[in-house]
Amino acid sequence: MYDKHPYILASTNSKMCQVGWDSIGDVLRDYLNGRGHIGRQIVCVECYPGVFENDVRDRLIAMLSPSMVVKTATLFISPVELATRIDPLLTDDPVFGVMNEIEIADFLDGEKVCRTQEQIEDVLDGFILIVGTGAAEIFPKYDLLVYADLVRWEIQQRQRRAEIGNLAADNLDDPAARKYKRAFFLDWRAADRLKQRLLPHIDFVIDTSAPGTPKMVPGDAMRAGLRIALQRPFRVVPFFDPGPWGGHWMERVCDLPTDVPNYAWCFDCVPEENSLLLGFGDLRVEIPSINLVLAYPRELLGEHVYDRFGAEFPIRFDLLDTVGGGNLSLQVHPLTSYVRDHFGLAYTQDESYYMLDAEEDAGVYLGLREGVEPGAMLHDLHAAQKDGADFGADKYVNKWTAKKHDHFLIPAGTVHCSGRGCMVLEISATPYIFTFKLWDWGRMGLDGLPRPIHLERGAENIQWNRTTTWVKDSLINHVEQLDSGVGWREERTGLHTLEFIETRRHWFTETVPHHTQGTVNVLNLVEGVEAIVESPSGAFDPFVVHYAETFIVPAQVGSYTIRPHGKTRGRQCATIKAFVRREG
Repeated sequence: MYDKHPYILASTNSKMCQVGWDSIGDVLRDYLNGRGHIGRQIVCVECYPGVFENDVRDRLIAMLSPSMVVKTATLFISPVELATRIDPLLTDDPVFGVMNEIEIADFLDGEKVCRTQEQIEDVLDGFILIVGTGAAEIFPKYDLLVYADLVRWEIQQRQRRAEIGNLAADNLDDPAARKYKRAFFLDWRAADRLKQRLLPHIDFVIDTSAPGTPKMVPGDAMRAGLRIALQRPFRVVPFFDPGPWGGHWMERVCDLPTDVPNYAWCFDCVPEENSLLLGFGDLRVEIPSINLVLAYPRELLGEHVYDRFGAEFPIRFDLLDTVGGGNLSLQVHPLTSYVRDHFGLAYTQDESYYMLDAEEDAGVYLGLREGVEPGAMLHDLHAAQKDGADFGADKYVNKWTAKKHDHFLIPAGTVHCSGRGCMVLEISATPYIFTFKLWDWGRMGLDGLPRPIHLERGAENIQWNRTTTWVKDSLINHVEQLDSGVGWREERTGLHTLEFIETRRHWFTETVPHHTQGTVNVLNLVEGVEAIVESPSGAFDPFVVHYAETFIVPAQVGSYTIRPHGKTRGRQCATIKAFVRREG
């Protein structure tokens, strides 16, 4: 029953959504002609990096017959000049760069932009079409702002298919991993900063995820849909990806296609990566879910979370499947001081593994064995990396039996990985890209190449005193009962005091009262076929969730309840809820 295409009904009127370039062109032309404007009109079409700009431009030229066309890609500084500016931010590491304050304007050649602005001023009549990433920076006094948007998952697919390179770069043939890294640290940072400024002013937004079938809605309609999301529980659109250790549990439970070798990840609630589906009648428009975070961060996150993290969604839920698969890479996450000093981030990836399911022999590697000598362990890790020798993880790292509903807490600096046979709901802070792999069990990635190992960085972050006794006492099933009522009980299951996320588990056969307490809540139904989320005051329509589905309850929702529903009515259910602890 897992819903792979959840949507938010923005409007029952499907006519608000234009499908196909012909329909889009008619609406834009009517909009411009209906303004009664005499003289020059400037049409700005801002494109998120990865949009097929040439296709967008050619289609609009055919429909609008502009007097002048400006392609922003011709106004960028040269790839060589850009490299001198950004190489220190990208570093020579194959995975990690430095977080930064780069803007789209930093990619533009100031002299070229000035000459283009002068040419625009010389045009006295007709349409001037400015298309591409940075279009809104070229001539801010535009008459019409159209935003051609694109979701991150589709960007990654285009990178893998070698259909796109990076912004202002001549790197179409680079490996997909290198293009992803550059997009993560540069393209998306800059584009999101510009997008946040533009979101209140967009006249029309175009969903370009399906190139042959673009969909356009008015900016007001998109913003109305986002505001509806703020008033109720909702889900982002999940996506699934194979990996060298992937399993087959999600394939069965989530009813996924069987034409890939496995499914390792499900990005079930990573708003920076996932998308939102907005419904207009029976039509669906897909936009990045980061748009909601950028447009309405206070309403979504709550004031104290916004004050701490800004317009960033700090909680991540994703699924890791090793049922019928292999072990994840042995790894460690950087300490907060390290990630701040080396990568420019204010917080790190503290996390936990909540066991949605487990095979009989499943296990989790967590913490070091008593008496481990750091030099010996690092020597064996180096040997395994250099010569392909077996590292012998069981000699150095605890392996704990894992059962359904176990909760393993993993503060940064703790050596860990999920073993085979586990279906993990990973609850963590959001900066997921900063993982230091120590050993990958001597295997190759799906591309046939070794995956990057960061042993030196890992060694600087391993907390050698997190050994067997401490791990057992501090990190495994640290459950404390907090409250109960008729047909329900509430438990604290973590996370560790070193981590800023709190988790609460509710077991219930009857209605459970919840309240956001002014902070965003993220929940997953970890037991039961389905449950229903309701507003005691009728502020939002009842919202049904199914087993293993993650959903978000915005901070401003306030009171809500959850009870068993459908096939689970009268039977025990459970949710796990995460939220940001209040400091102090």
